[in-house]
Amino acid sequence: MSASHLAQGKEAPYYYVPADSVHPVRASLSLLATLLGAALWINDYSFGFYLFLVGILCLFIVLYGWFGDAIRESEEGINSVRVDHSYRWSMAWFIFSEVMFFSAFFGSLWYAREITTPTLSNLEHQALLWPNFAGTWPNFGPAGVVESFKTVGPFWLPTINTALLLTSGLTLTISHHALRANNRGKTIFWLAATVFLGFAFVLCQAYEYMHAYADLNLRFDSGAYGSLFYMLTGFHGFHVILGATFLTVILFRLLKGHFTADQHFGFEGAAWYWHFVDVVWLGLYLFVYWF
Repeated sequence: MSASHLAQGKEAPYYYVPADSVHPVRASLSLLATLLGAALWINDYSFGFYLFLVGILCLFIVLYGWFGDAIRESEEGINSVRVDHSYRWSMAWFIFSEVMFFSAFFGSLWYAREITTPTLSNLEHQALLWPNFAGTWPNFGPAGVVESFKTVGPFWLPTINTALLLTSGLTLTISHHALRANNRGKTIFWLAATVFLGFAFVLCQAYEYMHAYADLNLRFDSGAYGSLFYMLTGFHGFHVILGATFLTVILFRLLKGHFTADQHFGFEGAAWYWHFVDVVWLGLYLFVYWF
């Protein structure tokens, strides 16, 4: 039994059940305020922006307290092996749900390109429904409904971002091996490098969006291509921000002396998520920027 599975010199309980918590209710109310504020903001209600900011701030406060409680439970040694297994299965199913999200988006891209576009360009649809519709991808809709735009190619920002994420996966793996070897200094250094690379990716993608919007006239309403481009890359970018935030929390925990060579699922869970984000980006890089 590792030290983290001990409580005050005794073996941790068979299965630790935490006390009743107000965090889920507070998180739900914060999310409600955030989404309601965003909806009002989009529809030109000025106070919607402030409600959105309040909701985001409250959510961060709730998560700070919630994460803090979970960390204290771990550091106090009350999480048994069974709780550890529960965490692992929970993280695995969470990542599986994210796989289903991205599968739906990739499926939408495939369906729009391979099914909808060729179907709408056949003679029957051109005569009755979509005159002058060209069955090419991307397209500008029937009779030029969509404003002219240019697509985003793989060079150079998407390729640079690919290199950043692949390198971050390597540095994270080095950090993990260092932690298992009980080399805390090396673990912290390479994890800090991973966090830096992750946020560098976000900055590069933000610059890519500004370039696409201002110079290529590629907008969210630029037909199916524009909406799918921003949905796929934007949703992935959100996951990069989330994953980099996870790793930042782990980095601060390492600086405080948390985790051991034998017990560090917090690190492992964040690493699983980050490698998932890497794999999804490879799919995006191929099917959005190349094909």
